[in-house]
Amino acid sequence: QVQLVESGGGLVQAGESLRLSCAASGSIYMIGIMGWYRQAPGKQRELVATITSDQTTHYADSVKGRFTISRDTAERTVYLVMNSLNPEDTGVYFCYARVVTMPAAAYSIQWGPGTLVTVSS
Repeated sequence: QVQLVESGGGLVQAGESLRLSCAASGSIYMIGIMGWYRQAPGKQRELVATITSDQTTHYADSVKGRFTISRDTAERTVYLVMNSLNPEDTGVYFCYARVVTMPAAAYSIQWGPGTLVTVSS
């Protein structure tokens, strides 16, 4: 089994920063792309940022210049540094990873349970 566990969410004021972490554990042979999605109350889940195994990053337009995604391959961890937060960034942030559990096996998408980020105005 593979587990993803997020941490670092919380309540902050507009303009402040937070750092989210997501650690993968379990029966893992290889991890491909990792990333973050978020879901605001009453809205659909949306992509925030992704990072490939060769460190190529992609960001949603709404977070470009404010958020930075990174990963530690050895630690099987992905991070999201969020600066200049505003109330529109409020939501549950979910980590995901494409994981291979054994050689020659297919990738599977794994999700964490989510961590709540609340930004007050």
